[in-house]
Amino acid sequence: MHSAVFLIEFGAIILGLGLLGRFAARFSFSPIPLYLLAGLAFGNGGLLPLGASEEFVAIGAEIGVILLLLMLGLEYTASDLVSNLKTQYPAGLVDFTLNALPGAIAALLLGWGPVAAVVLAGVTWISSSGVIAKVLGDLGRLGNRETPVILSILVLEDLAMAVYLPIITALLAGVGLAAGSVTLAIALGVAGLVLFLALRYGRLISRFVSSDDPEKLLLVVLGLTLLVAGVAQQLQVSAAVGAFLVGIALSGEVAEGAHTLLSPLRDLFAAVFFVFFGLHTDPASIPPVILPALALAIVTALTKIATGYWAARRAGIGVKGRWRAGGTLVARGEFSIVIAGLAVSAGVQPQMGPFATAYVLVLVVIGPLTARFTEPIAAHVARRRGTPTTPAAGDGAVPVESAPSLPKADSDDVEAGSGASGRV
Repeated sequence: MHSAVFLIEFGAIILGLGLLGRFAARFSFSPIPLYLLAGLAFGNGGLLPLGASEEFVAIGAEIGVILLLLMLGLEYTASDLVSNLKTQYPAGLVDFTLNALPGAIAALLLGWGPVAAVVLAGVTWISSSGVIAKVLGDLGRLGNRETPVILSILVLEDLAMAVYLPIITALLAGVGLAAGSVTLAIALGVAGLVLFLALRYGRLISRFVSSDDPEKLLLVVLGLTLLVAGVAQQLQVSAAVGAFLVGIALSGEVAEGAHTLLSPLRDLFAAVFFVFFGLHTDPASIPPVILPALALAIVTALTKIATGYWAARRAGIGVKGRWRAGGTLVARGEFSIVIAGLAVSAGVQPQMGPFATAYVLVLVVIGPLTARFTEPIAAHVARRRGTPTTPAAGDGAVPVESAPSLPKADSDDVEAGSGASGRV
């Protein structure tokens, strides 16, 4: 009887998520807020609390986080990461300063304490790679001049996660300074070792994992990822970081094949993760925090726009591209929920879950809108004020014809003297 109830409940969850995903795709927006709302509806204090399938959903949610980070690691090679660190680290520092500090300050103003401040800093800092990648594809901007700037910032945030997650894991566990330092040292050592091995022996690792049989490739990659994630968690590093490093170590055809095979699994278990987070958030706890969450969402939307604008300007992108870069970075999503979920599991601050849910719901909805409309609104305001939207001749603006092979660039997407004409 128990197994029958489990099958009914879990089957209903998966079916419901599929229908919600189709509904979201029909209107071209991210399904993440719908998954969170579904969790709220069927969790504690919801319309129809689940019972039999909750334990399985919890395991599925943990696998969802691991697959999210694995797939993210598969997107980049070790050489890509090293190159981004060398050339784009100033943008990463600006991104951290403008977007992590508002979260930390908000937590302190709410009286949540220093540990919660570090957690909320991460929630407001990290943009949603999944939502942003989908938005770029939907808007046809993958070939735009500002897109490499956007991706560089996302890569730097992903790299920072390898350091940040062990820090908050140690803080949430309540370990002392010495133990926390050891945990961080292990995390940095493992990350550095994996990057070194991936740079030096990446082809050998990929050859070992490689298989022409999709079934064997899927089993080896998934098994290796779960094994490394478990070992990392046993070392108090982070299962998510372990999965991310496995993704980085794989490259070439192996990475492409694994990405294709694992994408459906990632989508399934990631959806389960968002539902699980919603299940553990009482809907009645959201109204008391909705106003501060909305205020913080507005502030950090503006700081993300400023981050993208500054980074694109530094890369020599024109005014329109700067505004597009800023507006595209606004969305928060999966990693904000992952970070908040760690705090909720540790019982650090009861209001963290509802606050993060409300915060992500706001920004995951308005993120695609800011990506689409920030540049037109900025151009309209500039015209009303009589400000030119293209660089003046005295600023060293050059026509597009002088910069060959620029994909989908607006007439003002390049400025001379910045070295942009050689960038992709």
